[in-house]
Amino acid sequence: MFLTFPIMVIRVNPIEKIIEWRWNNLILVGAGSFLISMVWRYMIERKDYGTRKAEAGEKSDQPPLIQRVMKDKRIYTPFLIIVALFACIFPFVFSMYQTNILITALIYVMLGLGLNIVVGLAGLLDLGYVAFYAVGAYTYALLNYHFGLTFWMVLPIGAGMGTLFGILLGFPVLRLRGDYLAIVTLGFGEIIRLILENWNEFSFGPSGIAQISRPSFLGMDMSVHGAIIYMYYIMIALCLFTIFFVNRLQDSRIGRAWIALREDETACQAMGIDKAKTKLTAFALGATWAGMGGVLFAAKTTFVNPASFTIWESIIILCIVVLGGMGSIVGVIVGALILILLPEYLRAFSEYRMLAFGILLVITMVFRPGGIVSDVRRIYQFKGTAETKS
Repeated sequence: MFLTFPIMVIRVNPIEKIIEWRWNNLILVGAGSFLISMVWRYMIERKDYGTRKAEAGEKSDQPPLIQRVMKDKRIYTPFLIIVALFACIFPFVFSMYQTNILITALIYVMLGLGLNIVVGLAGLLDLGYVAFYAVGAYTYALLNYHFGLTFWMVLPIGAGMGTLFGILLGFPVLRLRGDYLAIVTLGFGEIIRLILENWNEFSFGPSGIAQISRPSFLGMDMSVHGAIIYMYYIMIALCLFTIFFVNRLQDSRIGRAWIALREDETACQAMGIDKAKTKLTAFALGATWAGMGGVLFAAKTTFVNPASFTIWESIIILCIVVLGGMGSIVGVIVGALILILLPEYLRAFSEYRMLAFGILLVITMVFRPGGIVSDVRRIYQFKGTAETKS
């Protein structure tokens, strides 16, 4: 109450040359601080109690909520059917503006799942992920501008360019880890952005490239509304493909190698896993999805310029992975929908959006350090065969 007194209570009216004393605000600040402090202390005590139980070796009989829901087919299957039906009818029920926002959120779902390979599974802190996003976007923009190549022709090319740049970044950072890796990847992202901003003959500089073609269906011309609906269903299909691919990767041999690399790099190498190959694969596959996301972004906006690929984009994508839950596919999807859709629907409170964003991150990191939907650690037990038991 004392700290906020000059701001919340005193208001100077320079026109009438009087000072207004808003004592009601002081009461509200005091009551609000008291209630928030009570809730905060209660949550901290609950967290400490759970930590003490875990250290004492007491295991909870109940698995995490998300795990219980996914195992219960009576809840999980109807929920998936409802979500699928809602996704199918969404563009016909809601406005074009709402559909456009959801397309953006789905692009960030793809980007988050791609970065989840690098950060969530392999444990490599990549702050230059936006560079691969920019490579994909400019690949489509330049090939469409100079050679008239269509979206479907450039989509695999953009993915391939992302893979190539992921390998180029991976080679210099094979021996780095932690903060040093983050600094190098951050520099790589800024180098790509500055090249695009200053190489006018190649990328048209800050002016960017406009009139990029939208995706077409069998060469047919579509209206803006029809093109947005078509883009929406493309994003749904690509997100499903990404979820399937990343899930299969996570359960594969290379996925287990990534998790081992994340947990302990030295022990991973001692177990015979090729550390260089594992890191390069993570960078290459993560950058592949960023390249595809860049092509989709250019096709959606029909305009690209370097201002769209700043360090802030990398931070947003990283926050999606951390807030949702590193290594968790469901968590990344939830994090992307929250961080992209919520600011759009809170434009009336635009002055406080960043404050709410910071508060959300602080609360999540204090009470849910594993993310909103944390990844469930797999435990394998060998129970033996009938012969060994007998």
